Amino acid sequence: MRSSIRSPLEVFVAFLKLGLTSFGGPVAHIGYFRAEFVENRRWLDEESFVNLVVFCQFLPGPASSKVGIALGLRRAGWWGALAAWVGFTMPSAIALIAFALGAQRWTSLASSGALHGLKIAAVAVVAQAVWAMGKAFCTDRLRLGLAAVAAFVVWAVPGSLGQLGAVALGAAIGCLALRLDPLAPTAQHDCGVSKRTGALLLSLFALLLLALPAISARTDSFVISAVTSMYQAGGLVLGGGHLVLPLVHAGVVPPGWVSNDDFVAGYGAAQAVPGPLFTFAAYLGAVMPSPLGGWTGGLLLLFAIFLPGFFLVVGAIPFWESMRQHIGVRQAAAGINASVVGLLAFALYDPVWTSAIHSVADCAIAVATFTLLVVFKVSPVAVVGIAAVCGWLVP
Repeated sequence: MRSSIRSPLEVFVAFLKLGLTSFGGPVAHIGYFRAEFVENRRWLDEESFVNLVVFCQFLPGPASSKVGIALGLRRAGWWGALAAWVGFTMPSAIALIAFALGAQRWTSLASSGALHGLKIAAVAVVAQAVWAMGKAFCTDRLRLGLAAVAAFVVWAVPGSLGQLGAVALGAAIGCLALRLDPLAPTAQHDCGVSKRTGALLLSLFALLLLALPAISARTDSFVISAVTSMYQAGGLVLGGGHLVLPLVHAGVVPPGWVSNDDFVAGYGAAQAVPGPLFTFAAYLGAVMPSPLGGWTGGLLLLFAIFLPGFFLVVGAIPFWESMRQHIGVRQAAAGINASVVGLLAFALYDPVWTSAIHSVADCAIAVATFTLLVVFKVSPVAVVGIAAVCGWLVP
């Protein structure tokens, strides 16, 4: 049965609090959501929350933001979904755009040791992500092999074509070769989205995914090309978080819109702010050349990278039970996850390592910060701060 619709303002306030305080990446965000909405506010029970998390893991896009959108939709309908996204996303997006503008205004900041420390922090954070996601998604020889092949593909075919080819290969091999156990059926909550509306949103998602690259090629528009790059990244990467790094890099660095150094420094800065990691797109839009750049470019690319996730969550929720039972969907998702681990592993080397590690001292800081993250479980925010200080102190 569908619960009574509540105020979107209530949803916005709850998620704004989380957007200002939720550090630590997608897995930590899910923990914050559970504490806030299952234990404290009691918006839903444990089983319903877990079911929403599993639902969102099936879909491409920003991992924790999809859960937030689904929670907002369940609580207050369409406006609740939008309120949850705005509350959770805007604090970090505003902080990253401000950081980008500050780095452009005070050019000495771009060459400062502290900013170099942020690049080194990115090495440690991405290495931790590769380690953790490899253990989670590459659980047998076939999936480990898929990750290795994906890394080779993006090395052999640089740019977006190699990235998309590796993802497609993972989906195909997953469907053909992976063997997964069936799932037990679960109860489904009515969120007020009909199957007809859901089908329309899913069709719109697919139409934009196919049409935007064609429009970009025909018009040769820089703005459309940048929006296309962000939309593809938001619409193709399963797992969200750090896994979006390779696709975003392939979309903005090879064309020369953002330099390698600016890209890695911004990615390091993104670790130091709360909220979803996909708000890194706001930083990229802010540092891009005209007609993007500044607040306009930042907000446009922020919208572009989150839009496919919104379409998918709201559109797929009426079909969730049949989707989760479809073995082909689950096999393709598992294959894609394994391939994207390979993409992330290659991105750890290029651009993250190559842009940040230039000396033995840099390597030592990277190893030390990685150890703090993996062995001592130090907060990523603290690790970013330590790396920035080390980069400032060590010549």
